[in-house]
Amino acid sequence: MSQLNLTLKIWRQQNANEKGRFETHQVEANEHMSFLEMLDVLNEKLIGEKKEPVAFEHDCREGICGACSMVINGHPHGPQQKTTTCQLHMRHFHNGDTIHVEPYRAGAFPVIRDLVVDRAAFDRIIQAGGFISVNTGQPQDANALPVEKDQASRAFDGAECIGCGACVAACPNASAMLFVSAKVSHLALLPQGKVEAARRVQSMVKQMDLEGFGNCSNVTACEAECPKGISVENIARMNREYFSSVITTETRVD
Repeated sequence: MSQLNLTLKIWRQQNANEKGRFETHQVEANEHMSFLEMLDVLNEKLIGEKKEPVAFEHDCREGICGACSMVINGHPHGPQQKTTTCQLHMRHFHNGDTIHVEPYRAGAFPVIRDLVVDRAAFDRIIQAGGFISVNTGQPQDANALPVEKDQASRAFDGAECIGCGACVAACPNASAMLFVSAKVSHLALLPQGKVEAARRVQSMVKQMDLEGFGNCSNVTACEAECPKGISVENIARMNREYFSSVITTETRVD
């Protein structure tokens, strides 16, 4: 088992109103640890020294929830593609490395403490339109609404989004377009979601703008850093859905 002696430069910030700073720590980890387990080792060391542990978010530690969001050496979730922070292992680093760890940088994601940011803006976007209305009573048979394989596959590709916010952190404009478009796509592509498609896309885009996210300028860093590989094709699809809904609404008004 190979041991790694690492220098960590970790962002420490009491809350959104306080100024933050990088704090330097030495930590020893083995190559089989995950990145979060390495942070656990650091926090045990800090607690043993009667110091305040580093606040970071985690839940499933299986790449499912997206809570482990942080920027590692300039990359959301770290340098490994299609990998969340909890799935990143220390074998991808080298003995003697210096690792910079910081929270997501976006006005819509205020820092709660240290590496933890408030991503409630995503919840409000989902609440604005990320649902479908169904009649109560006996559920339909599974084959009552046939869906083409290609259409279903594209819908499931959008549904893979875990809402971690890496796309926002990677974008120079702090845009949430990849997240919103993934949610719009996975509902709009299925028959059950088409009834409310026009209202949904307008409501979610409006809420996204109200939250203060930036505009998309097609840098595509969001796709490159997304731990689930969500495609920017979803952004193009959402734009088509949005403009179509606006034109349809204006036509009805006229």
